[in-house]
Amino acid sequence: MRIAVIGGTGLIGSRVVTTLEATGHEVVVVARAVGVDSFTGEGLADALAGVETIVDVSNSSYTDEAGAREFFAASTLNQLTYGDAAGVRHHVALSVVGTDRLARSEGGYFQAKAEQERLLTASGRPFSIVHATQFFEFIRSITDAATRSGIAHVADALIQPMAADDVAAAVARTALARPTGGITEHAGPEVFELGYLAQRELRFRRDEREVVADPLATYFGARLDRWELLPGGDATIAPTRFHEWQVARRDGDDALLPSVAGVR
Repeated sequence: MRIAVIGGTGLIGSRVVTTLEATGHEVVVVARAVGVDSFTGEGLADALAGVETIVDVSNSSYTDEAGAREFFAASTLNQLTYGDAAGVRHHVALSVVGTDRLARSEGGYFQAKAEQERLLTASGRPFSIVHATQFFEFIRSITDAATRSGIAHVADALIQPMAADDVAAAVARTALARPTGGITEHAGPEVFELGYLAQRELRFRRDEREVVADPLATYFGARLDRWELLPGGDATIAPTRFHEWQVARRDGDDALLPSVAGVR
């Protein structure tokens, strides 16, 4: 099968590409780095020629509502339009656990993600939406972004994060299956206080910064209740535990971690 991965050079996209290629499928990488832009549509028609499945794991570089909405709306509409012309039979999109709740209560970036999902749902095209919890790989950058005067003020919330490898595996499985026509949730095997997890990651790196669970702190502009980031009871639970992930990357892949916090 010929599969296009939108955002195929990113943290999740590169892993999805590797996974799909390992199973013998032909993968087309769609990213600005290779001269194809889903936002402007540049090169997209040629990239989608002969593609049966689109996997969208791209993300906006803007976390504000206006910037993120512009990106997701234009990119999704371009994928649907060019994909329809190419005869694409399955559209898979990666999104965020809690998007619907956060969009209703807080708006911001999550309203933009909700709009992306609405466009896909209303398209009349076969689709599957994968909701994932936050990634282990972003805990460091969330903490760094929340640091003021040497103290990290993180949201007072619970979190059930998962490894990027497990997210990519879930997306790849979905791409190779029949369209679900709905949302499936995926999460890690452990629930943490965000403040505890942030401090645990700092101590693992011998960083002595203090972490405070601040009820006034926001999460990408959203004020959270304690349970808002947790998945439902029917979520698929990934296998990798946080400590296992930390130990596995101890010997050298820190340079591959994102330097700027992202929701996904």
